[in-house]
Amino acid sequence: MKLAALALSLLALPAAAQKTEVTWYGQATFTIKTPKGTVIAIDPWFNNPVNPDKASLDKLAKVDFILITHGHFDHVGDAIALQKKTGAKVVAALELAMQLVGAGLPKEAAGFDTMAEPGGYAQLNDEVGVAFVPALHSSGFSPGENGPMLYGGNPVGFVVQIKGGPTIYHTGDTGWFSGMKDIARFHPGVMLACIGGHFTMDPHDAAMAARDVGAATIVPMHFGTFPVLTGTPAQFGKELAAAHAKGKMVEMKPGETKTF
Repeated sequence: MKLAALALSLLALPAAAQKTEVTWYGQATFTIKTPKGTVIAIDPWFNNPVNPDKASLDKLAKVDFILITHGHFDHVGDAIALQKKTGAKVVAALELAMQLVGAGLPKEAAGFDTMAEPGGYAQLNDEVGVAFVPALHSSGFSPGENGPMLYGGNPVGFVVQIKGGPTIYHTGDTGWFSGMKDIARFHPGVMLACIGGHFTMDPHDAAMAARDVGAATIVPMHFGTFPVLTGTPAQFGKELAAAHAKGKMVEMKPGETKTF
């Protein structure tokens, strides 16, 4: 009788969170593999200078969704090539998605179901939903090396909510702004934070942002790729302590995978 009661009580417990794999390729480029096997690529510039494996794009056999925070070349990167290789759907601001279609992205890859604006939400499948949150930056898209800079809509950050996994906030390129306190309502467990400075938050401002967002784990990104991106994880760690942020920095190396 006691065994039967114990079995029933165990069945009533919520399912334990399963591990989600996050791989960083340098700059703002990540892939996320969820517990059920959904694969997400964010700002897929695999051929960036700090990625040690230039064949990373070729090795990705499956990608379901490509999230692009804004139109700059180091974030759009290999998005069109990756989409054509995998058939993934593109998740981006409406204007940027339309510019990508004009540059060769298949129309079926960018529909209203995966386009939104800051404040919007896209339910990607039964496991993953994405909130579009503001970013303090710009978004211009150039379809060629010497082409004009076209309007890419609003820059965004993404809050990726994974059923049975963590909630992950990718800041995109942004400055620190007061609205980051509102992002805390999503209760992100992991924050992928730009720290390089010059075009984005430096280590001090990134630490203040981490304090406002309240994530338990902060992974620094978008540093060291170009000479002007001078912020370092060591500086960021000191600033986190000074800001009394509750989160802990987890430093990743380009090409490294961690589970959350």
